[in-house]
Amino acid sequence: MMKKTILLIALIVMMTGFTSRIFAQATVTGTTAGAVIVTPISLTETAVLHFGTMSVLAATPGTCVLSTQGVRTATGGVNLSAAAPTSTNAAYNVGGNGLATYAITLPATITVTSGGNNMTINNLLARTASAGADGLTGTLTGGGTDSFTVSGTLVVPAAQPTGAYAGTFDVTVAYN
Repeated sequence: MMKKTILLIALIVMMTGFTSRIFAQATVTGTTAGAVIVTPISLTETAVLHFGTMSVLAATPGTCVLSTQGVRTATGGVNLSAAAPTSTNAAYNVGGNGLATYAITLPATITVTSGGNNMTINNLLARTASAGADGLTGTLTGGGTDSFTVSGTLVVPAAQPTGAYAGTFDVTVAYN
């Protein structure tokens, strides 16, 4: 009889354990899921980056600095000229989802070449119309537009050979 009593108590304890596990969970029905699709961001180049016409002294290297507002200055042995072609900032139009912020990615350097001769452009900067200051972020208007310019510093070695120097670079914009 004792064995039957112990077995019955063990069976009741086990059933209570299984029963409490059944009530230890809950279910929510009708949970909502969703997604938002926004206008793809777009980028259009409206002007190229050009440092204009200049010369450099035979023994003195220098730089030509083009600000994001189009102001050109020279250092070292670089002498600026007003002859064509004149300097221009690279310029871009951005389109996308109204009031969204976006980030601009610029390269660290650009190489321009003429024949076998090279020069480097560094210190690239952007200036968005929405921020009105140098930086790498902008905000699209309610209508989904903004624009920005790109500038940099052209490093000119001493006695750099004459020529029309050109190169390409990538600019990327992405929603934040």
